[in-house]
Amino acid sequence: MRSSLIFRAGAALAALVLASSATAIQLDLTPGVTDISQQVFDLHRFMLWICIIIGVGVFGVMFYSIFHHRKSKGVKAADFHESTLVEVIWTVIPFIILIVMAIPATRVLIAMSDTGDADLTVRVTGSQWKWHYEYLSYGENKDVGLGFLSVLSTPREQYERQGKGFSGSNVPDFEKHPNYLVEVDKPLVIPTGKKVRFLITSDDVIHAWWVPDFALKRDAVPGFINEIWTNVPAGKEGVYRGRCAELCGKDHAFMPIVVEAKSQAEFESWLKEAKVKADEEAKAAASSVDYKFADIAEANKLGEEVYTARCVSCHQAGGVGLPPTFPALKGSKIAAAKDQLPAHIEILNNGKNMMPAWKGVLSPKELAAVITYTRNAWGNDTGDLVQPSDVVAK
Repeated sequence: MRSSLIFRAGAALAALVLASSATAIQLDLTPGVTDISQQVFDLHRFMLWICIIIGVGVFGVMFYSIFHHRKSKGVKAADFHESTLVEVIWTVIPFIILIVMAIPATRVLIAMSDTGDADLTVRVTGSQWKWHYEYLSYGENKDVGLGFLSVLSTPREQYERQGKGFSGSNVPDFEKHPNYLVEVDKPLVIPTGKKVRFLITSDDVIHAWWVPDFALKRDAVPGFINEIWTNVPAGKEGVYRGRCAELCGKDHAFMPIVVEAKSQAEFESWLKEAKVKADEEAKAAASSVDYKFADIAEANKLGEEVYTARCVSCHQAGGVGLPPTFPALKGSKIAAAKDQLPAHIEILNNGKNMMPAWKGVLSPKELAAVITYTRNAWGNDTGDLVQPSDVVAK
């Protein structure tokens, strides 16, 4: 029995050693790619060595005293009370240590807070559960006029495993991307070798914008604007990932951050293309006002797609919601009563309480489709067919 236990323990230890050798074990912070992140890493190392020296010194004296002054050696405890010299020593030495630690820490904090002379300014707005990026100014251009939402690109029915092949559900099997929980549809793009200032806020609850490789983390607080900056060195182009670092609700884990650093020339080329694409989308949205759905079935098809992409996280797949924060749409007064259609359109356009304003985010065609869908799904048989022109009129 004993030999069997020893064998099992040896096998477990061997497996642990093999696993450790197969996988790199990181026991320290990531140095990062920016000058500030390197300063933070160096500061961490500096503080760590001070703590190690203090720990070795204190425990060394303690263990030495325990061993050499033990009772079995006939040592008698000293009988004294208070010592002015000892009091001075253990007051002055920690004070000096704190000063030595505070000076470099203050320098790094001041450098992290210096957002002046930025080449690019981006406003970052947290929202349940997505990020809104707005390019405010770049170089001499004080009004870039480019903004977009960045959301998790993996469909909800996939990352929640509600699909075909998953215990008889309805969505086809899919091949998981290695980064399927941290991929977004539109990453934030910034230039290398340029100072980028971020204005961080929120339009609902407290979020936190965090990119470890840049040593960036700031709370996004409704009604306040926090500032931070970064400068990715030229030659460090690539994709850097982060996430919301403040518990902000049920889908907190599904609002990743992806920053793509490009060379200055590539960034300026991307910026021009992005603005052209944004203008085309704006024109398409404006022209959609004149579109007319042939029937409820056509509107419902598009409306279901919009609902699944934008609304299902709060109101759920069956329209049952998550009361009291996110009300049910199934059988609700506003979605199931014919006389509440104007109020329904008003809320979708301008928002209410935790409901964000979707006007300007969704096109009139998409807004009309999703309103039609929610008023005719889950037993809400109002028979209402909402046209894009109805949405704009409100």
